[in-house]
Amino acid sequence: MATCDVCGNEYDKAMRISVADATHTFDSFECAIHALAPHCQHCGCKILGHGVEGHDGSMFCCAHCARQSGVEGIVDRI
Repeated sequence: MATCDVCGNEYDKAMRISVADATHTFDSFECAIHALAPHCQHCGCKILGHGVEGHDGSMFCCAHCARQSGVEGIVDRI
């Protein structure tokens, strides 16, 4: 059995996710999101969709939050 990196649960159907040069083990998507999803630089929420990226590489959940943080010329995709 594998052990979840976040909650420590031992689970026979755990998943392994590789990001860059690191591999992580999780028992659920919830734990994977908690550990790996980026957060919005303005409101702090976890970004589960595409989000938007500022010119300096900062991540935001939406164009509104980016604008509130002073990023200009960014729009949500529709």
